[in-house]
Amino acid sequence: MKKILSLFLFLAISLPIFAQIETDDNYFEDEEEDLPETDSTRTAARIAIDTLRTHDKYTDVIIYDDQTWEYLSYPRPGIDSTSVYDRWWNTELLHAYQGYSKDSIPAEVDILLVDETHGFKVPWQAKVHSGFRWRHRRPHYGVDLSLDTGDSVRVAFDGVVRFSSGYKTGGYGNLIVVRHSNGLETYYGHLSKRLVIPGEPVKAGEVIGLGGSTGRSTGPHLHFETRYKGQPFDPEHIIDFDQGALRSALFTLKKDYLNIYSHYGQTEQQVAKAKAEVAAAKQAQYYKVRKGDTLGKIAARHGTSVSRICKLNGIKTNKVIRPGQKLRVR
Repeated sequence: MKKILSLFLFLAISLPIFAQIETDDNYFEDEEEDLPETDSTRTAARIAIDTLRTHDKYTDVIIYDDQTWEYLSYPRPGIDSTSVYDRWWNTELLHAYQGYSKDSIPAEVDILLVDETHGFKVPWQAKVHSGFRWRHRRPHYGVDLSLDTGDSVRVAFDGVVRFSSGYKTGGYGNLIVVRHSNGLETYYGHLSKRLVIPGEPVKAGEVIGLGGSTGRSTGPHLHFETRYKGQPFDPEHIIDFDQGALRSALFTLKKDYLNIYSHYGQTEQQVAKAKAEVAAAKQAQYYKVRKGDTLGKIAARHGTSVSRICKLNGIKTNKVIRPGQKLRVR
């Protein structure tokens, strides 16, 4: 009898407790809300508060409000070997991009010059003795590198020979033009011998010709040019010829580089001055000297001074002028 009474007493005490646990639906949910925040929940909730630039223009650093950070990468340019055969591919024309508008070129163009499978080799290592600038009253669109006749001239980058001829090349003499990816072309002039033909694929460092002095030349040297979509720019922007090295794998071509007044190493002030010179050159006026003309007569006729004409043409005041000669007067 005592055992039965004890059992009833146990049940009377325990049942209310079990009933309270079962009817409290929020018991375990409340416990979950009080759980400490985990790394995963913090990551999902973090907010970007700043972006920092790095030395690599295709990588930024994102700073978050929880004092964490991560790299953000942007798409990089590649080397597309098939891009050489565009609508401007022509093995007969010296300059194939005739008719291509310079206005179509953006303010900046990123050109990947080398990667894991596409290399570089300096065409000829030497100190530049004549650079990209006006020379003898005409634009000199490349650099001249002294060598001996018969020295090996190598192609700078992988590409395809677009032009190879010694006929009707103007002052270039024996000339080879190699088309590379992304609209870039390199010119190799004054060669004594050409070793490649149009349409021939070439690898960086391959000997494509022998040095010489053909064409408009006063002695053996390599005339080397770089052009983008037919527009020349200073090759020293991408190559250190003295050291025989590429300045950078990725080259940012600025539209300002595409004029004869823009040279490698210029300051921003010098670039601005160069742009002003380009604008002034477009407004230039020329006069063809006639029989009986003098600098004084020409200056008076055009409302200028003898000293100004001399400065514009790089001549002295006692310079003898001849009929048929062209002088810049403005």
